[in-house]
Amino acid sequence: MTTLHLWGRLSSINVRKVVLCAQVLGIDLPRTNAGLAYGVVDTPDYRTRNPNGLVPLLQDGDFTLWESNTIVRYLCARQGKLYPADLRQRFDAERWMDWQQTTLNRAGGPAFVQWFRTPAEQRSPQVIAQSVAATEPLFALLDRHLARQPFMAGDTLSMADIPIACEVHRWWGLPQPRPPRPHLERWYAGWLAMPASRGVLDLPLS
Repeated sequence: MTTLHLWGRLSSINVRKVVLCAQVLGIDLPRTNAGLAYGVVDTPDYRTRNPNGLVPLLQDGDFTLWESNTIVRYLCARQGKLYPADLRQRFDAERWMDWQQTTLNRAGGPAFVQWFRTPAEQRSPQVIAQSVAATEPLFALLDRHLARQPFMAGDTLSMADIPIACEVHRWWGLPQPRPPRPHLERWYAGWLAMPASRGVLDLPLS
């Protein structure tokens, strides 16, 4: 019987990361919807577990953990899969995970908010354009990186690929044009061919 439980809504990119990770690892991860219209996150019980009042939140027995990329690392290390044993490869993977959260996510987030969290009559084309101008060079960087190797941290799938896949899912799901990225497209097509991506990377944005 699993001791794991996840709180969070699948409309959150950060929750999608954890769900995708669990599915790749073959983990049974029960989930309770939380955040936005679902509420829960402002209850005293939830705030005791996660004082930030955000999702996702993972519980493993009496241990709780928040921060999506940290949860991905934890699950991979816990299962002994996708967590590189080689020190340099592991920190290469860590580097890309941090970059996703601190750089790529921040660049692309404003366009997503405009398209999916802002009423049409209130959308700002300028905010969207600024987000596109900040984000597309980062996807060009990813395309160049994946021209040199099949996966983010080398020759095999690792924890680093998971948050990047969720960013690609979100950015490419926006109703706006994008330039071709052949190496990134090859990599992402590999994700979409994986049964573990079902229910995450094939979902429309909301």
